[in-house]
Amino acid sequence: MASEEFSTGPHALCLPMPAQSHIGAMLKLAKLLHHRGLYITFVNTEFNHRRLLEVRGPGFLNNLPASFRFVTIPDGLPPSQANATQDVVSLCQAVRVLMGAPFCELVGDLNKRADTTSGFPPVSIIVADGFMTFTSYPASEKFGIPVVNLWTISACALMGFMHFPQLKEKGLTPSNDNLRTTIDWIPCMKNMRLRDMPIFPGATDRDDVIFDFVKDVA
Repeated sequence: MASEEFSTGPHALCLPMPAQSHIGAMLKLAKLLHHRGLYITFVNTEFNHRRLLEVRGPGFLNNLPASFRFVTIPDGLPPSQANATQDVVSLCQAVRVLMGAPFCELVGDLNKRADTTSGFPPVSIIVADGFMTFTSYPASEKFGIPVVNLWTISACALMGFMHFPQLKEKGLTPSNDNLRTTIDWIPCMKNMRLRDMPIFPGATDRDDVIFDFVKDVA
């Protein structure tokens, strides 16, 4: 993308789930929005921003348009130099309890510095991965900024996630003993077994954390 400046335009704050495929999907959307004239602030965790710079090189940021920038927030997890996706269970717990406060602080800081020092207008909209529910509260409510969710999963997977609360109510949580149980009450999803639901390739204790996380997101 060549360097350029936009005189006016809305400002989208884009926040992916901190995992590679989610970041890639959000980055594609951010580029499309930027092409349509929006200012873009793309939020990575410090861990993933380091990995991005290792791949693209430090000079990558110098070649960005003036109206497209990357910023970071901490994920609250122990520092790591590993060049791999972080543990999924740890990420779910971090999203649940650790990342909301620094994200809200970031939004406040961006709006405080709007125009005067950054050249960016105040944040107009938060475009958040559907799993990053903390963007709605406290950030969206505190600053009165609308949220649009990007779901990077298939429609059938999202439909499955939306029925996780009912699975919980029916006692159908992960267990190697019940994966063949028939599920016949989800609209448009026929001949389903518990093992066919998202994140159920095989049940383990770790799945309990992921199951509860996804249930709460849904």
